[in-house]
Amino acid sequence: MIRSALMNVMTAAVLKAGRGLKRDLGEVENLQVSIKGPGDFVTAADKRAEKTLFEELSKARPGYGFVMEEGGTVEGTDRSHTWHIDPLDGTTNFMHGVPVFAISVGLEREGHLVAGVIYNPATDDMYFAERGQGAYLNNRRLRVAARRDIAEALVSCGIPALGRASLHPRFKAEMAEVMARAGVLRRFGAAALDLAYVAAGACDGYWERGVKSWDVAAGALLVREAGGFVSTADGGDDLLGAGSILAGNEHMHRALLDILRRVR
Repeated sequence: MIRSALMNVMTAAVLKAGRGLKRDLGEVENLQVSIKGPGDFVTAADKRAEKTLFEELSKARPGYGFVMEEGGTVEGTDRSHTWHIDPLDGTTNFMHGVPVFAISVGLEREGHLVAGVIYNPATDDMYFAERGQGAYLNNRRLRVAARRDIAEALVSCGIPALGRASLHPRFKAEMAEVMARAGVLRRFGAAALDLAYVAAGACDGYWERGVKSWDVAAGALLVREAGGFVSTADGGDDLLGAGSILAGNEHMHRALLDILRRVR
């Protein structure tokens, strides 16, 4: 277990925000049968969770900057620290009452990821990591899976939605290449949890394009602290700015990178 003051601050903040989302999930399930649907309600739930995270983290660490999905960038007086926050990763799942969504909070210090927490309020699963201290799910230490053969692997991916049509051609080409070699392909619908599943050994590899820093900051650190490899989908190092992600153990990361490089 990691019992640092920083981790206590982060877990307390996500637990507080998570209580609201857990309550709101029940309301969303009721809204499925209405004509209006749950869209407006979910937007409000998302913003409430982000407000809670912003207030709690600002109070505990005054001056830290923020990069948030809803609230954008907030410059802090402490320029060396930045929170990357997604208050509701997996919004579409949440909107449909599917309990695969998470709060993701990652901390960047002078360009390096140093702490991350991913919390699914529906299942009460808390994934967390601190640089050099390992990765955990609740009380269990995490390690990436040991599989070497991609033909036996479960690989997760992100499928671009209708509003991201420009990403469709490349994804379809990449998916065809991966499907021709990997054992099973899955789409869970929450980038933070995809990375958490890789860290936990539940998924052998994962890639996605069109992601933001708040989607991957916490999860990338989890994978690394669980002994895995993380890069951009093109093999680069700019995890927070490049807009793509690729993760797995050493063998799966290399295999997937080789496959994705076949697509131009």
